[in-house]
Amino acid sequence: MRKLAFAVLAALAVLLVLLPGCGEAPSGIVVWHAYRGGEQKALEEIASRWSRESGVKVTTLAVPYDAYAAKLEAAIPRGNGPDVFVSPHERLGSYRQNGLVAPVGDALPESETASYEPVALDAISADGERWAVPLATKCVALYMNEALLGEKAPATLEELLAAKSRLPAGVLPLAYEAQSPYFHAALLHAYGGKLFDGTTFAMVGPEAERAATRLRELATTGMIPPDASGDDVKRLFVSGKAASVISGPWLASDLGTRVPYVVVPLPAVEGAGKMKPYLTVDGAFLTPTGAKRTEARSFARELASLDAARTRAKVGAQVVASRAFWSERDAGTPLLRAFHDAAQDAVPMPSSVAMRATWVPAQQALLKVLRGDATPHDALEEAKARYDDIMRPPSPSPSPAPLVAVLGMALLALAIFAVRRVSAPGFRAELRASAPAYKYVLHAALTIFVLVVLPLVAGAATSFYAGTRDAFRFVGLENYVEILTARGKPLLSHGSFYFTLLVTVAWTIVNVTLHVAIGLVLGILLARPFLRLRAIYRVLLILPWAVPSYVTALAWKGMFHRQFGAINAILAAFGAEPVSWFSKFSTAFAANVATNVWLGFPFMMVVVMGALTSIPKDVLEAAEVDGATRWQSFKLVTLPLLRPTLLPAVVLGSVWTFNMFNVVFLVSGGEPDGTTDILVSEAYRWAFARNAQIGYAAAYSVIIFGLLALMSRVLGKIGGGSQEEAA
Repeated sequence: MRKLAFAVLAALAVLLVLLPGCGEAPSGIVVWHAYRGGEQKALEEIASRWSRESGVKVTTLAVPYDAYAAKLEAAIPRGNGPDVFVSPHERLGSYRQNGLVAPVGDALPESETASYEPVALDAISADGERWAVPLATKCVALYMNEALLGEKAPATLEELLAAKSRLPAGVLPLAYEAQSPYFHAALLHAYGGKLFDGTTFAMVGPEAERAATRLRELATTGMIPPDASGDDVKRLFVSGKAASVISGPWLASDLGTRVPYVVVPLPAVEGAGKMKPYLTVDGAFLTPTGAKRTEARSFARELASLDAARTRAKVGAQVVASRAFWSERDAGTPLLRAFHDAAQDAVPMPSSVAMRATWVPAQQALLKVLRGDATPHDALEEAKARYDDIMRPPSPSPSPAPLVAVLGMALLALAIFAVRRVSAPGFRAELRASAPAYKYVLHAALTIFVLVVLPLVAGAATSFYAGTRDAFRFVGLENYVEILTARGKPLLSHGSFYFTLLVTVAWTIVNVTLHVAIGLVLGILLARPFLRLRAIYRVLLILPWAVPSYVTALAWKGMFHRQFGAINAILAAFGAEPVSWFSKFSTAFAANVATNVWLGFPFMMVVVMGALTSIPKDVLEAAEVDGATRWQSFKLVTLPLLRPTLLPAVVLGSVWTFNMFNVVFLVSGGEPDGTTDILVSEAYRWAFARNAQIGYAAAYSVIIFGLLALMSRVLGKIGGGSQEEAA
């Protein structure tokens, strides 16, 4: 019977192969994008129209923007990705390195290049090839409040700032994210400087220093807010506290009709040049598979056609890259035309992978300049040094023989231990006796092995490699040596392992001490049987623990905001000056601690309340009969009996706090200048913000694991000794 079933399946397989059309590539094409709203609707409308005309089915898939690049990198090399995908051009360097794209070929014929904006063509070109069909451009421009400034575009930045004398008190002439290198680039380009020159960090030299000096002047003279976020800029403009702002097309969708405004290109700077923002170009990229398919190339070409440009401009509100569209009469809305005009003077964002490593050092330099912590020269030179440190290549691969020898000796020792254990008297009898129990724990053991042991082993193995994914090579123990020697810098220098370790230890001790102290006091108070409304108090005090930590962290970050935060509002009510909480280590550290204490004390409170129920009442009554005061009863009876229960909770709380990534990353973000980062957030930055040094971050993680294992062992010994004393 089994043989007959196999024969039938084999026959069916042969028939399927021989049937016409079976085994051939599907006739339809797949398009990925990260669009939402009108942009998505426009793309789907174009795809539907082209499908009807060509007879080729087009399937569009919207992928979340945050996961877009990762999903492309995971799917395309395995043949499961799209034929065409829409993406900003600045990731072109990464796409090429990972083999995700191919030249577009006849999807962008040389004879038709005049149909596209030259600046858009420059953005999607590299090494003499066109790597995408340009669809739309995005850059920042100047939003002006017509009620405060009128409609006339200022010729220079100085003309705009001079309007401050005519504005109501408390209204800023200009607002933008001054600490962001992306927004600062417009001022930097006006002075002839660059953020990145195609190969390395270039925001140094006289031009960059002049731009940074001018930025500092704007902040100190009250022309711009010094530390505004994107939400702050929108809030200032909507409330009329800023007469003009620098932002992109995304702001218009949030404004609606709340503010009468006009959008114009950025002005020039007296004594320098025109402010030129960075330009991003959305392009239709072809995967290596899609580039071989005529229908995929045809659809990519269709996306940039004049008819499609009209749809994308009307339905998707895109600043299309088609020159033919803008030559039409009444093309686009006034808003789109303004951003189209702004794009003509914009500078295409560099698409090199090395460009990503410039953002963090540049932002830290701008923050130091704005806060007056360093001169422009020193801040920019320090940023250059940090960039070079991040981008320095790993050492040549050493011989793996020493590491293999060490691993071999460890495995040999493990084998000897196993043999001795198996040879021990009674081992086999015990094994046979417990054999039936193994089937009950086998699934749990396999789950732990797959979800815990294997990732730990993989992480430990990764720590012996260095470089980014495209240049990953074996370096032995170099990552550990680099970490433990502070990368050749002073041991307590900025960002060194030892400085970060001290901050982490202080962070853990302060938080756990406050958790235990507050939890102990509240637990004892709430355990009193005669306390009125005790159940309500318990529910209210447990709520901080029930709310997800990232929600609480973001809420507290908002409360510590210098201009709009509730903490500074309370201080102002008492006549105190507002505090810039994240500009100094002490205040930033205090903000992190306050947030984490709010999150952590309910756990200790619940542990204390549970432990108090296990203390026999007759012991407390005996102490009272003996004449002990309440303090003596607590110190000599209650506290010793609580200690065996509290110590495991302290160990667990210490491990949680040692690795409390959410609070540090979301509240202070490591500010100022990364000094409030703890080990786990430092490891994260090496993995995801510093040129993807995965091996270096893995070595950090292994060291963190070792420190936590050692800490748990020490605290466990202390707890065991305390339990013996209590017994």
